[in-house]
Amino acid sequence: MRRVRYDSVGGPLFLEDVPVPVPGPGELLVRTAAVGVTLPVVRKVTETAEPIPLGGEIAGEVVAVGAGVSRFAVGDRVTGLCFGHGYAEAALLDEAMASPVPEGASAVEAVALVRSGLVALGALTAARPEPGGSVLVTAAASGVGHLAVQLARVHGASRVVGAVSDPAKADFVRSLGADEVVRYGDDDWGAPVDCVLDAVGGDLLGRAVAALAPGGRLVAYSSGGGTVSAYDLLVGAKSVIGFQMARIAHEQPELYEQWRLTLWRLFGEGTLTPSVHGAFPLEAAQRAHAVIEARANRGKVVLVP
Repeated sequence: MRRVRYDSVGGPLFLEDVPVPVPGPGELLVRTAAVGVTLPVVRKVTETAEPIPLGGEIAGEVVAVGAGVSRFAVGDRVTGLCFGHGYAEAALLDEAMASPVPEGASAVEAVALVRSGLVALGALTAARPEPGGSVLVTAAASGVGHLAVQLARVHGASRVVGAVSDPAKADFVRSLGADEVVRYGDDDWGAPVDCVLDAVGGDLLGRAVAALAPGGRLVAYSSGGGTVSAYDLLVGAKSVIGFQMARIAHEQPELYEQWRLTLWRLFGEGTLTPSVHGAFPLEAAQRAHAVIEARANRGKVVLVP
């Protein structure tokens, strides 16, 4: 089978032929039909000293199962988070990280919706928004952000603000339900908000905290880091909450499943619509990464083996 790898920091990415992996205990072997491309994986390629397997969100058909697997069988359509080599024609998926794909949904839609949607829904839940409140979403045109904008509206926010790097994304973000769109470099981000969902971090984190109204809450789910002044939190009675989806999946599987079902219900009702910026073949993985690096995507970027 073919899979994508790289040999040095920053790439380039290239294809190699390797044997099809054999599922171990508790694992599914999935013939991949769609693979999600995310900023954390792109950053690992450009920043990690030693090459790592390119994992992430996958969706496809189960073609073999390991010992002890009880929830899935050969022929089932699944999606989930792969921690090994996911940029491949076949990948191993831990049964605990797998979810069924319902009839009527494509593999591309599953990759665009489930993992990114779980992060968006989880971050929004952690922010504890109240009906009629206001929410600001950074990276509002991203794979997670474009779903978070829609979910904020579903959860009853009366004002949703999208923050983007490029004003060319403004119309797309408004089409998702945002009332206002601001650019990171703008001097004024408008009236303070009750909640911020931050996917950017770094130097932008301070501005995101400043955008909070007194008593407001920021949920950080970015790998970009950043620092916050404790004094700024104290004087405004503000909170910063870290959110990690993997922790929920491992420690609260019932909640993980509940959120997954909620996403599919909203999708089926037409209330939540994942957007795909582009679908690239495996051999074009480098181009897919370039789209993410340039922050040029409007919605999810996927690979289609």
